[in-house]
Amino acid sequence: MAWIRTYNLYLAWLVALIALGGSLWFSEVKGFIPCELCWYQRILMYPLAAILGVASYREDRLIHLYALPLSVTGIGISLYHYATQKIPGLVQVTGCKEGVPCNGEYINWFGWITIPFLAFTAFVLISILLWMGRKEED
Repeated sequence: MAWIRTYNLYLAWLVALIALGGSLWFSEVKGFIPCELCWYQRILMYPLAAILGVASYREDRLIHLYALPLSVTGIGISLYHYATQKIPGLVQVTGCKEGVPCNGEYINWFGWITIPFLAFTAFVLISILLWMGRKEED
């Protein structure tokens, strides 16, 4: 577990880059049009890829102070988005009224892995890695 603390910034950055690349692949290569909740998740993930890269380069152990709010908010949005896909009653509550419906599932691997679930997983991994690597008070 000590190696996770040593390399947590690089691992979190790698997760953010994979999530960024995956979202671009789904939209630009596969042609999946993002819904409103997908855009909110992208708004939170894309800056994480940039600031985690800078923090990795600078070995900034205080990154959790400004990156965790983004990733934790992303957890909430992606969890809600996933719930709108899996719980039919939530469709009426969501704000996705125009364009692509938020309960649409472009992918559904193994019956439960959807794009919001992938985003949720990335945000959780980033949050855990940032929490584990935070600077300890001397």
